[in-house]
Amino acid sequence: MKVVILAGGFGTRLSEETELRPKPMVEIGSKPILWHIMKIYSSHGYNEFVILLGYKGYTIKEFFSNYFLHQSDVTFDLSSNSMKVHQNQSEPWKVTLLETGLHTMTGGRIKKAKEHIGDNDFMLTYGDGVSNVDIKSLVNFHKQHNKAITMTAVQPDGRYGALDVDENSLISSFEEKPKGDGLWINGGFFVCSSKILDYIDSDDTIFEMEPLSALAKNSQLMAYKHNGFWKSMDTLRDKKVLNELWNSRNAPWKNWI
Repeated sequence: MKVVILAGGFGTRLSEETELRPKPMVEIGSKPILWHIMKIYSSHGYNEFVILLGYKGYTIKEFFSNYFLHQSDVTFDLSSNSMKVHQNQSEPWKVTLLETGLHTMTGGRIKKAKEHIGDNDFMLTYGDGVSNVDIKSLVNFHKQHNKAITMTAVQPDGRYGALDVDENSLISSFEEKPKGDGLWINGGFFVCSSKILDYIDSDDTIFEMEPLSALAKNSQLMAYKHNGFWKSMDTLRDKKVLNELWNSRNAPWKNWI
């Protein structure tokens, strides 16, 4: 099963970083968040990726074109213009980088991957979010219900502390940044039947609007509830939090050695 990653948006809410590079290339530690996402899937045995490019996609191409060299010990013999690789620590990944257009919407980008997906089920996620979701359990859940698509549903942390105030203005409890208001949101990490491509009309189709709404209306959209860690890198504050977690050597999404 291939993993399709949306990596073509402008990332305008993180413009301090994305003026020079696409959001999936913004780093956690010394590696792009895209690398972290791929490591999550790879740790569960999924190593074939289709990355949907758009804004500044060439930087992602350059990253992978030099990846083998950056991960290896090498000797350069300048007199003979030769290179000898001594040790390679690269991952066993097969990566297809697909140009999907600068202004194409998410649905249109997914549709352009049809040639590489074929008639098979595939996984789909965004290039800006990490989680400790159990990918194998997610896939098993999808196979059991026989619907067209499974969405990982999450409850993000609140941004502010929550007060419980009685009629006399007495605060009886305070909780710092609790889970949201009980609502579940789209956390990405989808498992999809290739049938969902039929719900996408054109490059202008936003996947999260017409296609998902129609799939839900047709009783073809299932939720895999994930109560563990999930975080999207939308702002500089999010980037700081993710880097602090990584630097603590206790990043919840790091399930590989």
